[in-house]
Amino acid sequence: MPEGDTVFRTAETLRKALVGRRLTRCDVRVPRFATVDLTGQVVDEVCSRGKHLFIRVGAASIHSHLKMDGSWRVSSRVARADYRVRIILEAGDISAVGTDLGVLEILEREHDSDVVDHLGPDLLGDDWDPKVAADNLAAGPDRPIAEALLDQRVLAGIGNVYSNELCFVSGHLPTAMVSAVTDRHRLVSLAREMLWVNRFRRNRCTTGDTRAGRQLWVYGRAGQSCRRCGTPVKRDDNGDRVAYWCPSCQR
Repeated sequence: MPEGDTVFRTAETLRKALVGRRLTRCDVRVPRFATVDLTGQVVDEVCSRGKHLFIRVGAASIHSHLKMDGSWRVSSRVARADYRVRIILEAGDISAVGTDLGVLEILEREHDSDVVDHLGPDLLGDDWDPKVAADNLAAGPDRPIAEALLDQRVLAGIGNVYSNELCFVSGHLPTAMVSAVTDRHRLVSLAREMLWVNRFRRNRCTTGDTRAGRQLWVYGRAGQSCRRCGTPVKRDDNGDRVAYWCPSCQR
């Protein structure tokens, strides 16, 4: 599931593959931008902001958001497109293909930051500020904690996996109100720590144990024993996002 760490890692992969290289192919498969052709121009920069990704080429900026199913893949093979492909970029023998992207648009580079101005501090960005993030969280005391953590205007980068894991580690139910969190600075700092240590990992780990099947506290573990107390982990999929929690460790 793409979250801030996945986007950060994707940006790093694209950066190593494309920055400083001249595009030999630019095939945009979104009707609104299908006539855009950046062939011949050099890729200057690739960066991420929360769950948003930007590939800056000359005066243009290729903005994408993975949403639930999107991905970018880099290879040394000639790209073959199917109906899921939204964009193909080639630079000599390097091919970068964006598939099932929830958002793909070509923006004016000078103004591309407008689409992310609403975001809170980026957990993996240079603008990370725990005080601002904690203050943003405190601004909605009557919101469920999980809902607030998933709000990218509060802090940018958390998805449902980290939201569930943070609720467990902090000892709160996902449905508990933000007002129940007595140390909001600690909570947002834990969020930063979780994403930071996982930014280059393909398999997320929040428990500190990277062995297969032992990486997560509660997410995806419905019916299995809580790693702390042995109580079966609960699951609720009636809301917008699936929630997992330990009924003994979380209140």
